[in-house]
Amino acid sequence: MSVKEKLLARSGSVCELCGSPEELSVYEVTPSDGSAEQSILICGICKEALENPENRDINHWRCLGDSMWSPIPVVQVIAYRTLKSIAQEEWSQDLLDMLYLEEDVKAWADAESQSGDDGRAPTLDSNGSPLQSGDTVTIIKDLEVKGAGFTAKRGTAVRNIALTDNPEQIEGRVNGVRIVLLSKYLKKA
Repeated sequence: MSVKEKLLARSGSVCELCGSPEELSVYEVTPSDGSAEQSILICGICKEALENPENRDINHWRCLGDSMWSPIPVVQVIAYRTLKSIAQEEWSQDLLDMLYLEEDVKAWADAESQSGDDGRAPTLDSNGSPLQSGDTVTIIKDLEVKGAGFTAKRGTAVRNIALTDNPEQIEGRVNGVRIVLLSKYLKKA
């Protein structure tokens, strides 16, 4: 039985991310050995969005709210990676906050971001430690949050941060509000 036949049987002949039955193809999830366990069956829209992230319709990925609960590890990996790549969207960050991955699946999901060098400068905390999306940081100085009418207090933990295009900033949730923080006022927890 070919990989595609195995995936068609596993998925019920629909995209394993959005459920569409149109233009189905095999998508290998890196690092991969080409097996069905490390591949997913996706539709043309999902394939285009994964291969050309700059041209994607971010709202299409709202389907990951269902597929991230798949019992199939490779589907969880793609859901996690995709949600992380659009973590600037509040709904995406909310889904990431709910998502739980087993340790080996999380290591696989994070393997791509550690191996891929995108040419960006690393985001460093006040001590020079590199920060990654999903890290927890602590605020080291009281910070007035402009436009929100509160002060982010020293010692506040900010969980599951998201990196931004600017290596000097991160996004995180403080007092229930999603804000941008300067990394020089943060310490990795």
